Amino acid sequence: MPKPEISNEFGTIRIADEVVATVAGLAAVEVEGVASMSGGWGTDLVEKLGKKNFGKGIKVEVVNEETTIDIYITVEFGYAIPEVASNVQKEVKMAVETMTGLTVANVNVHIVGVSMKKNNAGTEVSADVDQD
Repeated sequence: MPKPEISNEFGTIRIADEVVATVAGLAAVEVEGVASMSGGWGTDLVEKLGKKNFGKGIKVEVVNEETTIDIYITVEFGYAIPEVASNVQKEVKMAVETMTGLTVANVNVHIVGVSMKKNNAGTEVSADVDQD
């Protein structure tokens, strides 16, 4: 499927899905109560080896000039999950629309885990669900 194009008098602009995912990911992690994005074991392993992936845990589908975004996050324990998810939806929609010019039709938030603050040993404790 061809990528959406924005044409002007200078030429054509094409925005890759990965760029939309990165913008969405950066907006989502700024929301209070979001502990992390969840990209599955493969993406998490790559990050442990030193390469940051700000689009991890995000699936982007662009049709014409509309996009649907699925985001998989871990929420910090103690935060109201519906409130955090709603804030993620608002922030991601605003960031993607402002930076890309695309219309965001849907932002679907999937809560895949809950993360505790640091325990006495200084390590983070989290409870994640398996993603199929």
